Amino acid sequence: MLYLRPLRSCFVYKMASSANLPPDRRPIAISGPSGVGKGTLYKLLFAQYPDAFTLSVSHTTRGPRPGEQDGVDYHYVSKENFTELIAEDGFIEYAQFGDNLYGTSKATIEEQSAKGQVVVLDIEMEGVKQIKASGFPARYVFVAPPSEEELEKRLRGRGTEKEESIQKRLAQSKLEQEFAKTGVHDKIIVNDDLEKAYKELEDFVFASPTES
Repeated sequence: MLYLRPLRSCFVYKMASSANLPPDRRPIAISGPSGVGKGTLYKLLFAQYPDAFTLSVSHTTRGPRPGEQDGVDYHYVSKENFTELIAEDGFIEYAQFGDNLYGTSKATIEEQSAKGQVVVLDIEMEGVKQIKASGFPARYVFVAPPSEEELEKRLRGRGTEKEESIQKRLAQSKLEQEFAKTGVHDKIIVNDDLEKAYKELEDFVFASPTES
């Protein structure tokens, strides 16, 4: 048994086999404001079903934060290398936030899908727009904060953000939440209670194609 203790709750899970794959194998694009907890949610999904999912590791020009690893959290590249990949049409989506670029390479998606697992993409709003416009087959989940006040509290609690960065992220959050109201996503989850939000994500992911 694997025991996870996020926040105040205790999650008790059985380790899953490769047979526990969703009936809908399309990649799952998860987006939401920085600090909303989307990473926590999909990491719980991975812990529950370790053989069923794989995270698409994005490219970025920002430096790693404490504890992050190249090739695990992101592929950390220079701006020169990133722009070369853009010129080669190497990204399924990419976006700029602040002074940094983020993108999902086509080669990464192809390699990970070939393993027989469902690929999960952690992407920004502009990435959702680009993937939607390209016609790439995917399912879209938006994770929303319970309030702007709570989101600001979470961002400040990181201890890694400067004031200017926090204000930019809060402004971006408002744009992303307005975008989510247009109905572009297949599922919107408000992360006000981690256990409840995870259950909503799991139910959506494992719904049949006609239900999701």
